[in-house]
Amino acid sequence: MQTINWQDFIHSDPDILLGKPLVKGTRISVELILELFSNGWDQNSILESYPTLSETSLRAVFVYLNECLKEELFFPLNKKAS
Repeated sequence: MQTINWQDFIHSDPDILLGKPLVKGTRISVELILELFSNGWDQNSILESYPTLSETSLRAVFVYLNECLKEELFFPLNKKAS
């Protein structure tokens, strides 16, 4: 399987969607894609509804998120008090 350089597909522009990470060439945010998957959409449904996306750009979203987690660019989960 080919390695994906997420920077080729994901970027942030402070003038678009308040600087949220987007798929390049679209106004589709990483957040929206994750929300769709979390609501039960599958890859085919997303690609049919958003034809400007590709299978590779969807994979790049997850490569980006993986790197964010490795770099700890996320909010830690709150521990419940016992």
